[in-house]
Amino acid sequence: MRVRIATYSAMPRGGAVHARCLAEALAARGHDVELWVLTIDGSGLAVGPGVATHQVPLRPIAGEGAADRVDRAAATLAEAVRSAPPVDVNHAQDLLSARALLALRAEGVVPHVVRTVHHVEAFEDRFLEECQRASIQDVDRCIAVSAFWADRLQDEFGVRADVVPNGVEAERFGGCSLGREEAAARMGWPGRTVVLAVGGVQPRKGSRVLLEAFARARGRLPGNPLLVVAGGDGFFADPEAVRAWEDDAVRLGLVVHQGSGVPGTADVARIGIVDDDDMPVLYHAADVLAFPSTREGFGLVVVEAMAAGLPVVTSDIPVLAEFLRDGEDCLMTPVGDSGPLAQALVRVVNDGELRARLTAGARETAGRHTWDEAARRAEDVYARVLTP
Repeated sequence: MRVRIATYSAMPRGGAVHARCLAEALAARGHDVELWVLTIDGSGLAVGPGVATHQVPLRPIAGEGAADRVDRAAATLAEAVRSAPPVDVNHAQDLLSARALLALRAEGVVPHVVRTVHHVEAFEDRFLEECQRASIQDVDRCIAVSAFWADRLQDEFGVRADVVPNGVEAERFGGCSLGREEAAARMGWPGRTVVLAVGGVQPRKGSRVLLEAFARARGRLPGNPLLVVAGGDGFFADPEAVRAWEDDAVRLGLVVHQGSGVPGTADVARIGIVDDDDMPVLYHAADVLAFPSTREGFGLVVVEAMAAGLPVVTSDIPVLAEFLRDGEDCLMTPVGDSGPLAQALVRVVNDGELRARLTAGARETAGRHTWDEAARRAEDVYARVLTP
């Protein structure tokens, strides 16, 4: 089977990692797979053998709004794909790539479009809201990465979605040979207690709640504690939300450092996008992953950290409760409440017995999620699309 997977971003997180790993797993199962990725400023995904990768450059425009950026990016991706040889399955990983492939379907260039819905955004812009609606209701088949979102798609859009959960590269994340302090030295914060957040500064990541929780917890954490925020702020980044987070840091008396080379005087470090190859090192260089999200499709970061042996504190949103067990493989805290989050971070860092129990349970949980199983389920969806 010839499969084309398209994604809006080469930033090595979330949907882009899903696209890469699914493509590699499908190729390992004997399919002819190609991955189409929009790239900005030369960023790219390190894709394994067996997958033909097409990087489509998108020139950044200063001050461009999200709606205009989506419209231009979708048109750029569609133009690049238009002249490519036909494939059996066209699989979009997001609303932007779905917009591009739906435009090509309208032209008769592609016969059908499958879309994976990781989660549904809450857009105020009407154009973006319509793009999202079309990417869910107008495609030929939807996949959801959790039962929670499959139910939401049915209730809110009248669309039946097949559930194909994420996998995790358990051997890669668990096989890092660096010890805790060696990894910390490589990342630039030796000797410090590190609370790690991955996903940049975004409202749906609970970034402001985490900042407040860290401020409340740091007096009870040993080793000159540091909050590390990894990742970019996303394609739909809200500058006002970032400024509000920065204002909070000032109000809370937290010194924020931007970039690498974290000084000992910094309380918070925004280290930006971490190369995919360095993600296992990042997890091994921290003491706890904080994941207080308000909205997620699955929570790929969580299972990556679990596979790496890093204890996790998450919010108790339903999508995470589908596969996590509070007190057994993680600690779960109420959404939007910095007090319980602070207390959970302190417990995980200071209680060695709790850390050992959570780590053991987490490795078991991570082991239940494989990309081969995700690829097998995707094959079933493709077969239904291709059957008249």
